Amino acid sequence: MDIPNLSQTQNQPIKPSKGSPVALVIIVVLAITAGFWISRFLPSKTAVSMSDIESNSSETVAQASVAKDLKIGVLYGNINQTFKDTATGTIKSGGVNGEGTHTLEREGGVTQNAALTSSVVDLDLFVGKKVEVKGETNKSNKAGWLMDVGNIKILE
Repeated sequence: MDIPNLSQTQNQPIKPSKGSPVALVIIVVLAITAGFWISRFLPSKTAVSMSDIESNSSETVAQASVAKDLKIGVLYGNINQTFKDTATGTIKSGGVNGEGTHTLEREGGVTQNAALTSSVVDLDLFVGKKVEVKGETNKSNKAGWLMDVGNIKILE
């Protein structure tokens, strides 16, 4: 049994209508204008201005370019941020069990060593020096303690 076609018109393919190019230009201009004004009234939280960059540069003590420029008692790295983890020891090159770029040898033997990494301070400048490091503990699979160093002070 056939289903009858109840429409009055013949089955013709629907042709898309071509929009006016003027309407398309108006829509694009309105979208750009709306986006501009929305960005002015609702700025992104991740936007960085030049004043932010200038204030961040004042938060960080100038990095020494060679180890002979380092001074005892001077704080290197991010000095305005408070770090909850602190450790004291001598920095050696190489990580602990493949984690970290350097090792902090602490009193108490090998079990007390900490693997160190830092994106703020060049740890190579402090190799062989007794230091106090402050930073944040990170999750580690192989080392007993993995610290991201935020600032460092030479003790001896």
